[in-house]
Amino acid sequence: MSSPATNYSSIRYQVEDRVARITLDRPERLNALNKEALEEINDAMDRAEADVEVHVVVVSGAGRAFSSGFDLKAQMEARPEGAAAWRVILDLDFDTTMRFWHCPKPTIAAVHGACLAGAFELAMACDITIASEDATFGEPELKFGAGIVTMLLPWLTSPKQAKRIILSADDRIGAADALQMGIVSKVVAPGTHLEEALRTARGIALMDPVLVAETKKALNRTYEIQGLPAALRVALDIDHGIESHGSPDKRAFMDIARERGMREAIAWRDARFAKAQDGKPPHE
Repeated sequence: MSSPATNYSSIRYQVEDRVARITLDRPERLNALNKEALEEINDAMDRAEADVEVHVVVVSGAGRAFSSGFDLKAQMEARPEGAAAWRVILDLDFDTTMRFWHCPKPTIAAVHGACLAGAFELAMACDITIASEDATFGEPELKFGAGIVTMLLPWLTSPKQAKRIILSADDRIGAADALQMGIVSKVVAPGTHLEEALRTARGIALMDPVLVAETKKALNRTYEIQGLPAALRVALDIDHGIESHGSPDKRAFMDIARERGMREAIAWRDARFAKAQDGKPPHE
C-alpha cells in the first residue's frame, strides 16, 4: 500500500509498504534544520504515529547530505536574546530530535554526506542508523561557542570517545569510525544507504506491530532505568544557560557571518583552530 508524497516547505512525506518516509528537503542549505523544518518534522511524525498502516519510519536527506544540523543562518538573522527566547528554541530542537527516540514505531536514519550537530543527534535518536561510506558525523558546536542540545553521544559510545568528540568539536568522523564506535548500525556502499534502510524497514514492517512496539519500549526502558531522560534534561538546561548567556566565541562567529556571510564565518572558525593546533597564535 502506498500514498502520494506530501510536499511540505522543508520536507517530503510519503507512505509505502507500511513505511513512512520523511525526506529532509532543503538541499540548497544542506537540509539545515530551521524552525519551519522542525515543525514540519513534528507534523509528519504525528501523522506517522497516528496511521495504523505505518509500521516503521525512515528519515533521509535530499541532495548532497543528510543535514548540516540546526540552521545557524536562521539563528543569525533572528538574533534571539534572553532566557525565554532560548528556552523556546532549544525545547523545539530537543523535542524534535527525541521524537525519533520516543516514537512507538521503529525509526531508521539513512545517512549520506554531512550529518552534523543537531542532525547527528537526530540520527543517533533513531533506533537504527544506516550510513553510506561517504557519510561524515560530528559535533562541531563548541568551535563556534554553542553547547550540545541533545547529549545522546555518551549513551551510544564510550566516555573517552564522547568526551573527545564533543570537547574537541570533531566534525570529521568517517562512517567506518562511526561504526566502530557504535554510533551507526551499518555502513553500506555509497548511494545505497536509503535502499538498505528501506529494505530493513520493510522487514520490520512485516512483524506484529504490537510486538515490535512493546519490544522497543522494553529496550528504551533499559536506558530510562539508567537515567537517560534525566541526564538529557540536565544537559539541555546547561545548554540553555550557555545560549542565554552568550559565548564570546559565538558572538564573534555571528558577527563575521552577518558581515561577510556564513561561509566566511566557517572558514574563519576553521582557520583559527588549524593555526592553534599547529602551535601558532590563533589571531595571526
